[in-house]
Amino acid sequence: QVQLVESGGGLVQAGGSLRLSCAASGLTFSRYDMGWFRQAPGKQRELVAAMPSGGSTNYAASVKGRFSISRDNFKNTVFLQMNSLKPEDTAVYYCALGPYREPYRYWGQGTQVTVSS
Repeated sequence: QVQLVESGGGLVQAGGSLRLSCAASGLTFSRYDMGWFRQAPGKQRELVAAMPSGGSTNYAASVKGRFSISRDNFKNTVFLQMNSLKPEDTAVYYCALGPYREPYRYWGQGTQVTVSS
C-alpha cells in the first residue's frame, strides 16, 4: 500500500527556516514526479515546488530563491527546505507524487507551517 508520511512542520518566526520531509513507501520512488503544495485558509491549493523524475525543478514565484526541493531516492524521501520564511508562507503543506507526465496520484496527510511576525 502506498503511503506518504510528512514531517517537519511547526511554528517559526519570520526569517527562520524549516525543512519538510515526505517519506514514501510502496512504490518505486525514482520513477515518480514529486511536488509540494500548500493551502492557506480561504485560498486555493497552490503548487509551491515541483521536481519531475528527470531531476529539474520549478518553483512558484513567491518562494523562488527561498525554498528548495530535493529528493533522496535511496531513502524514498522528498524534502522542502524553506528559508527566510514569511508570515504569508503560513499554510498546510502537502507532498504529492505522480507517475511521469500524469496527474499527481498520491498525497501526504499535510503538515502545518505557521510563521509568526
